[in-house]
Amino acid sequence: MKKIRTMKRKILCMLFVVIAVVYMMPLIITFTNSFMGSGEVENNYSVDGLGADEYVVMDIVPKKATLSQYVSLLFDSPVYLHMFWNSVKIVAPIVLGQIFVSAPAAYAFTVLKFRGKEGLFFLYMIVMLLPLQVTLMPNYIVADWMGISDSCLAVILPGIFNPLGVFLLRQFMKSMPDAYIEAAKVDGAKCGQIFLWVVLPMVKHGIAAVAMLTLLDYWNLVDQAVIFIQNSEAQPLSVFLAKINSGELGIAFAGSCFYALPVLLVLLYGQEYLKNGIAITGLKG
Repeated sequence: MKKIRTMKRKILCMLFVVIAVVYMMPLIITFTNSFMGSGEVENNYSVDGLGADEYVVMDIVPKKATLSQYVSLLFDSPVYLHMFWNSVKIVAPIVLGQIFVSAPAAYAFTVLKFRGKEGLFFLYMIVMLLPLQVTLMPNYIVADWMGISDSCLAVILPGIFNPLGVFLLRQFMKSMPDAYIEAAKVDGAKCGQIFLWVVLPMVKHGIAAVAMLTLLDYWNLVDQAVIFIQNSEAQPLSVFLAKINSGELGIAFAGSCFYALPVLLVLLYGQEYLKNGIAITGLKG
């Protein structure tokens, strides 16, 4: 019986490894192709001269590794770095603003008592569940009314007030023992003091999870940037990558790897915060 269980575990492990490799294959191909020369990349994906029954023979491992694609991308194409900083200028205010707005709002929905609290939170949930295509037009109308329809603010402001962060932090705060807040009230702490010195330190994992989820969501934005930012020089790198893909394929691989690097580093550094934060949000509804 023990041997059968061990065999089942080995089979499951092998199956999971195969599934992981299949899911990782696009990332692996992108990474290895970024170290190929432009000629080798073109040969990998060229279909010229192939018959109807012939297939492209694609090399995954470079025959001769080179950094020429990265050199061309970072030094010969300054527009790439310009678009990269456009992404940073859009995403950084959204992440910081999301934290500053979501934490007090979640605290109000969790601890404070006021009329219509549950109804207002229900409206938050409705807005959160609406697909992006439904909210784009209202956001565009409001941005046009405010005179910011052709600027980064038209993307930043809706991102700051995204209700997802309020929902996650509210669920996180509801999992905290009420005794901490009651003890602070007995000691004479005011509402703001309880929020700053009691609640915030206890929800740091939730704040980290909200920050990382917001970063992942808006680092890859395309639709909002295309609709709200008409000036191509102010658009983020996620939009510019599509233009690279239509040009030199080798540089496109290098650009994709360099573009994904900040997000991968953040996830590797904060994966425990993200895992703990999301897990705790489901402890108490």
